[in-house]
Amino acid sequence: MNDRKETSDSLKTRQGRKDFLYNIIFESDTPEGKAFDIVLMVCILVSVIIAIFGSTFTAEWLKKTVFFLEYFFTVFFTLEYILRIYCSRNPKGYVLSLFGIIDLLSILPMYLGFFLPQIQYAIIFRCLRLVRVFRVLKLFSFLTEGNVLIQAILASWKKIAVFFMFVVLLVICLGTLMFMVEGNHEGTMFDNLPNSLYWAVVTLSTVGYGDITPVTTMGRFLSAIIMLLGYTILAVPSGIISAAFIRGTGRPVNKRCSNCGRSSHDKDARYCKYCGTRFEDDVDHMD
Repeated sequence: MNDRKETSDSLKTRQGRKDFLYNIIFESDTPEGKAFDIVLMVCILVSVIIAIFGSTFTAEWLKKTVFFLEYFFTVFFTLEYILRIYCSRNPKGYVLSLFGIIDLLSILPMYLGFFLPQIQYAIIFRCLRLVRVFRVLKLFSFLTEGNVLIQAILASWKKIAVFFMFVVLLVICLGTLMFMVEGNHEGTMFDNLPNSLYWAVVTLSTVGYGDITPVTTMGRFLSAIIMLLGYTILAVPSGIISAAFIRGTGRPVNKRCSNCGRSSHDKDARYCKYCGTRFEDDVDHMD
């Protein structure tokens, strides 16, 4: 009996410890949780700043300081990640969630840096963890607008995919045409088809690095046509997504007012826009 009692007390103590850590790490309504989130935000911000400017330091003592701070923050974030898994009510759900993946990606580069030194600069992706500021400041309601935009993009992906394929085919044709026009001239940089295709991408996207330029009159004329065509093409995806966004936010639904009998209300409407009567389904939902 004593062994059972001790086991039960041990389980209660462990669960109480998990609940205590959960309220601090995952909740921001308590003073302790809010303080932890603020400290976490500051640490993330400082570590990102160090990662950005650390590569510019030349003094040996500054390099050692940066090295120490980077590993200090990495150990801190590693312990935080382990504690999140330990006290989470759904550890697997946290690990596979967006925040869990971001937390893991923020600490992996420093450990992988032992084998691939250049990859350690990927710790700059820790800035993604600053998204938690929405939870701290209770601004997650604003993310709803972002979800509407994502839904508009998902609704338009087929049209965008067709358009992208059209652009790829256009680049191949224009690059080949420029290779035919410029390829036979001495000193030209259009000496092979890949270079010509690269030039077509840069020109059609209106970036224009200037590292490859035509030398013939016909080539320059063709370049001007492609540049003007690029301005037209860039507007197409924006128009597709904007149209889907407008349809998603302003599409009326067959919601009829029981008082005045009029319909064509917005999908998230709770009151009739003509007489002000509350819709019955919202009243049932409130009850």
